[in-house]
Amino acid sequence: MAGIKEIAEKAGVSISTVSYALNGSSRVSAKTRDKILSIAEEMNYIPNLAGQNLRRQRTNIIAVYLTSYQGSFFGDLLQGMHQKANDLGMELIVCSGKRSRLFLPQRLIDGILVLDKNFSDNELLKYADQSYPIVVLDRTLKHESIRSVLLDNEKGSTQAMQSLINEGVDKIYIISGPENNHDSIERKKAAVAAAEAQEIEYDIIPGQFNEISGYQAGDKVVFEPEKTYGVFALNDEMGLGIHKYLTEHNIVINKDVFIRGFDRNQVTGYLTPPIKSVAYSKFDFGATAVGILNKLIKEEAVDNKTISTYFEE
Repeated sequence: MAGIKEIAEKAGVSISTVSYALNGSSRVSAKTRDKILSIAEEMNYIPNLAGQNLRRQRTNIIAVYLTSYQGSFFGDLLQGMHQKANDLGMELIVCSGKRSRLFLPQRLIDGILVLDKNFSDNELLKYADQSYPIVVLDRTLKHESIRSVLLDNEKGSTQAMQSLINEGVDKIYIISGPENNHDSIERKKAAVAAAEAQEIEYDIIPGQFNEISGYQAGDKVVFEPEKTYGVFALNDEMGLGIHKYLTEHNIVINKDVFIRGFDRNQVTGYLTPPIKSVAYSKFDFGATAVGILNKLIKEEAVDNKTISTYFEE
């Protein structure tokens, strides 16, 4: 792969002239620039982004870190991030894993968005101490270089529980998510508070925010004759699983048991009967996070943000 030294030799100009031409500087004539760019293309020249970034201090590239790429949740979220980044003249890369975290200290990116439970608080705070801009979507961290964009889990969970209570259920099963997950913790806390405030019997069944754990929760529910039950799955993936289990075991949904979910997954809306779910704009969730990160990168004043949720009967 050719470097600027080889391009300079072939063009018969100095290295600095090649550098000016490749960077669009007005210090070289249009004729010379066109000649150098033509030679660079012919020699398959690829610019050293790391070196350029050290000089410019900006890459106009940001990264979002995810625990995994599974589930339907990420489509609209990433589209919102991608669109907002484009609008701001930035590019977005999607990462998962420890090695990709080196992008930030190596200055290959300008800032990060984090929705990755494996990215520890201590590591994020270490980067924040070095003034790297960070936006978290899955936790709260207090630092001048960190902002959070979180869902209004309390409002959504309270409304979903009230909807079940309004059905006249005798007991509610709450299928929770991973123990260390911010959304699961907040949703479960609000669901329990709503049940206790209304003096409704409830049980908590551990889940993992995926369909299989929702299905497996079906083995842990106990239905007594002449009673009506509610199930609040703290995300729609688990709601889909429990819906499948109940249907296979001939338990009549919306008669013997009522199901509520969270995240308004498109698939659960097409089930028979559909699952009523807490909704919010995943597109706005992602776009808002990118907008806040952009302000952090530019060292502009910006606050944390809560994304509104709602429940439609």
